[in-house]
Amino acid sequence: MKRRHFIKAAATSSLLTTTALTTQTIEAKTRIKWKMVTTWPKNFPGLGSGANHLAKLITEMSGGRLKVKVYGAKELVPAFEVFDAVSRGTAQMGHGASYYWKGKNEATQFFSAVPFGLTAQEMNGWLYHGGGMELWRELYEPFGLVPAAAGNTGVQMAGWFNKQIKSTADLKGLKMRIPGLGGEVLKRAGGTPVSLPGGEIFTSLKTGAIDATEWVGPYNDLAFGLHKAAKYYYYPGWHEPGT
Repeated sequence: MKRRHFIKAAATSSLLTTTALTTQTIEAKTRIKWKMVTTWPKNFPGLGSGANHLAKLITEMSGGRLKVKVYGAKELVPAFEVFDAVSRGTAQMGHGASYYWKGKNEATQFFSAVPFGLTAQEMNGWLYHGGGMELWRELYEPFGLVPAAAGNTGVQMAGWFNKQIKSTADLKGLKMRIPGLGGEVLKRAGGTPVSLPGGEIFTSLKTGAIDATEWVGPYNDLAFGLHKAAKYYYYPGWHEPGT
């Protein structure tokens, strides 16, 4: 009997990611190959390497009987189609962030980050000791997916901006790449939240398609070269205190 699992994996200083996998009975001499689709550019530092690390661990823990091939965004499916790809069986695993799936159910956002909310330690406490995992599994069950967490970035940076932000008044009319509930806060403050996969952020910021963006933190932001596309960098990330 088959069932799909969503698992989170993260490398040091990386964003929490969500993966899904199909559980199969692995007999001693069986060799199984799975596909993992991700929302990140292939081999992207931190987030992409987190997916690679997870795949490696699975192979090692299975004694080499289960091998996972990782696909970056757009290699097999577009970044924001990872959830559907795993749900319909195109791939056995997926790697992303649960707030990307708010179109499936608004409640998915609570399992990534809540503005001014739980820190990494508090999020883990809620998931493992406060009933969070039970709620998450119930939420994904209609899609044939079962979630499990395995990492957290901690508090993120507030983001890169092409103009100074001195008060909430400066957020009015601001077009910012910001997912999840953080985007809802920006919207209520008069800004315009924009949903973009990581691979499209630099060009959008550089060309003026967006005025600002959040990503993760210095290590991951440097890999995208965001410091070359915007002048102002703010901290802390009120929108994602623990993701």
